[in-house]
Amino acid sequence: MSYQALARKWRPRDFSRMVGQQHVVRALINGLDNNKLHHAFLFTGTRGVGKTTIARILAKCLNCEQGVSSVPCGVCTACRELDEGRFVDLIEVDAASKAKVEETRELMDNVQFLPSRGRYKVYLIDEVHMFSGHSFNALLKTLEEPPSHVKFLLATTDPRKVPVTVLSRCLQFNLKRLPIGEIAGQLEHILAEEGIPAEEGVTRLIAVAADGSVRDGLSLLDQSISYCRDGLRIPDIEAMLGTVDREHIHVLLGALAAGDGNALMARVAVMAAEVTDFDGALRELLGALQRIAMIQVVPGAVADPGPDDEGMMALAREIPAEDVQLYYQIALMGRRDLPFAPEPRSGFEMILLRMLAFRPVCATEAVVDGRASARVVSSPQAADTPERRFHGQPSSRPGPAPGKDSPADEATVGGTPLAANPENWHRIVSALALTGVTRELAANCAFLESKQGMIRLCITPACAQLAGPNRKEKLENALRSYWGNDIRLTIEVSVPEADTPAVIRQRRNEERQQAAIRAIDEDPNVQALCATFDARVEKVTLD
Repeated sequence: MSYQALARKWRPRDFSRMVGQQHVVRALINGLDNNKLHHAFLFTGTRGVGKTTIARILAKCLNCEQGVSSVPCGVCTACRELDEGRFVDLIEVDAASKAKVEETRELMDNVQFLPSRGRYKVYLIDEVHMFSGHSFNALLKTLEEPPSHVKFLLATTDPRKVPVTVLSRCLQFNLKRLPIGEIAGQLEHILAEEGIPAEEGVTRLIAVAADGSVRDGLSLLDQSISYCRDGLRIPDIEAMLGTVDREHIHVLLGALAAGDGNALMARVAVMAAEVTDFDGALRELLGALQRIAMIQVVPGAVADPGPDDEGMMALAREIPAEDVQLYYQIALMGRRDLPFAPEPRSGFEMILLRMLAFRPVCATEAVVDGRASARVVSSPQAADTPERRFHGQPSSRPGPAPGKDSPADEATVGGTPLAANPENWHRIVSALALTGVTRELAANCAFLESKQGMIRLCITPACAQLAGPNRKEKLENALRSYWGNDIRLTIEVSVPEADTPAVIRQRRNEERQQAAIRAIDEDPNVQALCATFDARVEKVTLD
């Protein structure tokens, strides 16, 4: 007997053997078991994810001699002929080779005839998007109201090219790319059944190269078995697939972490001697950086563990998270620019040199220094604010001496001075043990005067609702605790002439914001980053 390709030998014969696509399988099983069958199904998805396989299983379920069921017997004549691809009432059409309107009309003319052997005449049209506009028009009427003995099963890799008039007449199922873990698990099962030894990690390499397609994975597994004589080994599979040795990526990342440019260039020379595909190396480097970032930020979300996870964990501890993010962005933009480099090696080297040149440590320190200096310049009295003193202690800094013509407006409450100016009131409010709405009340009041144990404040009409009796009492008690004496408080509703603590706070925040923006804009490292990566600073994120 001639050799049968693994993709054909291991094609599922019923829904229970399907790999993945459970969202589609479940809907079809429920429809079959409840005898609620549509007349037209459209299966969409990339190559090798099971579109025609599911369609053939569905045709078997419809025509099994034991009756319509989601579990065909597999032994009757109809089931065997369907498995062997010779069932007369399953008409498989390749739309790419039968795109002419005359051929489509001929197919539709035969729809009226009853099935020869089975219960239903099933039309399986693959790559239906290849039909011409006239062919779709010829199909449309029959697709809308077919005879009761006909089912249409359509498959396509590009549903955007299928007219909406056809889409609206079908039940549409979108088949997804399969995860690496599911493909690798199926390959391991097949290797075990076939009795072929393989190193750990081989199936993952093949599954990654399959790019979500089970058929591609099986074809690559066939190729691997032919390439390797005595079992599947990782070096042989990497050579066959043309993938980059993971050791190269680990050495490059280690040299970047150490800031060792000589080690970087030495490793690139080794890769060039092995005739490495530098675009593929850059793709592998991006994948490694993404995995390191996942380990650093959300380790619990790391799925599909790989054989090099121990090395990735070590690199995640060694490389700062900020560096990983920057390296990823440089590599991503470098891959876009790589085709424009004089040669792939020089372009790859330049990407690595950029990673070295723009390590974010110096830039971060410069930005922090710039922000700190901006805050010192914009707020010279910040060191004396109540937040930097022990709450409950009035400032010991002496106030300015009153001038000749100015009256002594520092009224006292029990011998403790209370300077009658908005700035000092702002400091006192900051020192009070207030929370919630009561704190907002104090912040929106302006100081008027203090006389004979009475403090007069005023609040704008817009904020007058804050001055309720309970909140006024809480503010009065807080002032008593602050001064340690009996104080009576009155709050008038009027437009204050002086700035309230809330206004002062907002003005200072705006000044600090502007100072931070100036510090960032004038920073040479930030300017270099913006020029190199065509970036811009989001001003709203600065504080």
